[in-house]
Amino acid sequence: MFVDNVKITVRSGKGGDGAVSFRHEKYVPLGGPAGGDGGRGGDIILKANEGMNTLMDFRYKRIFKAEAGQNGQIKGMYGHKADPVYIVVPAGTSVYDEDTGKLIGDLVEHNQELVVAKGGSGGRGNIHFANSKNRAPEIAENGEPGQELHLRLELKLIADVGLVGFPSVGKSTLLSVATSAKPKIAAYHFTTLSPNLGMVKLDSGLDFVIADLPGLIEGASNGVGLGIQFLRHVERTRVILHLVDMDPENGRDPYEDYVSIRNELAKYDDNILKRPEVIVPTKLDIPGSDERLKEFKDQLPDDVDIFPISSIQHTGVKDLMNHTSNVLQNAEPIHFEVQNEDETKEYNYESDASPLKIEKDGEHSFIVKGEDVERLLQRSNLDHQDGIMRFARMLKGMGVEEALMKAGAQSGDSVTILDFTFEFI
Repeated sequence: MFVDNVKITVRSGKGGDGAVSFRHEKYVPLGGPAGGDGGRGGDIILKANEGMNTLMDFRYKRIFKAEAGQNGQIKGMYGHKADPVYIVVPAGTSVYDEDTGKLIGDLVEHNQELVVAKGGSGGRGNIHFANSKNRAPEIAENGEPGQELHLRLELKLIADVGLVGFPSVGKSTLLSVATSAKPKIAAYHFTTLSPNLGMVKLDSGLDFVIADLPGLIEGASNGVGLGIQFLRHVERTRVILHLVDMDPENGRDPYEDYVSIRNELAKYDDNILKRPEVIVPTKLDIPGSDERLKEFKDQLPDDVDIFPISSIQHTGVKDLMNHTSNVLQNAEPIHFEVQNEDETKEYNYESDASPLKIEKDGEHSFIVKGEDVERLLQRSNLDHQDGIMRFARMLKGMGVEEALMKAGAQSGDSVTILDFTFEFI
């Protein structure tokens, strides 16, 4: 089954907590704090694989989690960093932040990597908090929480040549004749419900990949028919083969069909029309098609590239493929933003920074909200008195105490930050 659009959730690993410990050994006369740092949490990394051509696997697994980093140890030993989680996707996958719609990255090269969620950094152990005033601090930091993102993966097939045209113009038949692909062929519209890929092998050795795209109709760019869900696959084709039906009994006008499809491509992305196009009149084996072809040519500009064929009789197909190969050699490459082979691109996720906010939750209770305050709580180890005093000092330094007094808080009132409640003094 072909799947080209899925939504997944990724959660990077939390950093390990820093340790509070002290050395009391025979040959360490000064002793002192010896709590090590926590290890970094695991990253979530997307990796492109050119051997895949569908996002089908994500229909069954949509949540990916990385492990937390190891907590700090005694004797100043650091916790172990968690291994990253690799998610393999097809080459040609665009990655979007589902919540904001922002394009995070484009994976178009084999083995290209994109870090979409970085693991939380490890907390510092008490070995870092010793000073001349406090030589035995019972202070340590908790590890930084991991990141959680909702992503939308959108596959845009990477093919050299794309077959476009109305339903039943002979795209699948041409693909089956020119390549070893076996697309579904039948005498009704919308036989092709998903793109098919095939490799054209030529005697010259200039092989290329061709994609049979589901039939477009007028209004496709607005979602009519199979609509915009398959137009995206035209974006990455370097040459367009525009098939037009010459059957005189189909009740359609070839020129109107040709103009209609070009209008839909322009509405979706006008850059597509700047690429080389070969017009391919089809079904030249049907009686009366020659006269229709002559009328069609008379309506076209003189400088168009046109190659009539009959896929059933194989007439003109080989010449068309050789000509398409020559057009490809002169076609401008489609440039993608690709980093160096040994470089992994990182997405720097930034949540919406919320300012400090005090809400009254009752006559004697208040709720404190704000990204910086909540982050401070998550990083603070409140299991020891020194850690609690440090947390209180930092709250005061951030202006929380003053803001609470302005909001009417008095000694004895309860204050809540996330899931932590304490008494205001």
